[in-house]
Amino acid sequence: MIRTARPLPLLLLSVLPLLLAGCGTEQAGAGAGTPEASSTTADVTATSAEIASRAGSLGFDPDLVYVIDPPGFTLAEQSVGVSDVGLSIAYTQLKTGAVITLRVEPGAMTDANCATQAAISVPMTCVRDGNAWYRTGGGEIEYVLAQKGHLVHVGAQQGRVTRAVLHQAAQSLRRPYKSELPVVLPPARTATAPVQRGDLPANGDGAPDNEVGKGG
Repeated sequence: MIRTARPLPLLLLSVLPLLLAGCGTEQAGAGAGTPEASSTTADVTATSAEIASRAGSLGFDPDLVYVIDPPGFTLAEQSVGVSDVGLSIAYTQLKTGAVITLRVEPGAMTDANCATQAAISVPMTCVRDGNAWYRTGGGEIEYVLAQKGHLVHVGAQQGRVTRAVLHQAAQSLRRPYKSELPVVLPPARTATAPVQRGDLPANGDGAPDNEVGKGG
């Protein structure tokens, strides 16, 4: 079973940096939301076949696999979620507590429906900005890009991230590097055998054996 991707609630977004800091946040390798990434062998974009192979093992649409490089933000590995409704990733800036979210899901958008299509709140204020739409509403701001058959949402809480930074994050949209595939498309969890209890009898209704032995 693959993990469900859902928009992160406002409360979770506000405490996510604290939770990640307390747990010892695992940071993705070079290129995954790390502005200091250099051009190394790790920065080789994964091929369509490699993405399709890994996505296929999860039953996930490979066309929805993207990452971004928000300036000064780091991909939070614990936030990654994939499912039949799309992909979701959170990028955190521990110094300020700001969070930028990436959501990729099936859908289409036009100038006519951009205020209501896949909206966080209805209606949203929507204006065209180059190759994307900029929307505000419900305490959120986001850029939406229309790709072939799907929508890319790059959003944040209003007042925590500037429009300029969010625009830069949206324009950094790309396919993941080879080194990022295990993070963006983590291996499917395998079923584990149940733990065997020594106090359960082999026959009967399975109630624990609480009989006191001699001398006890």
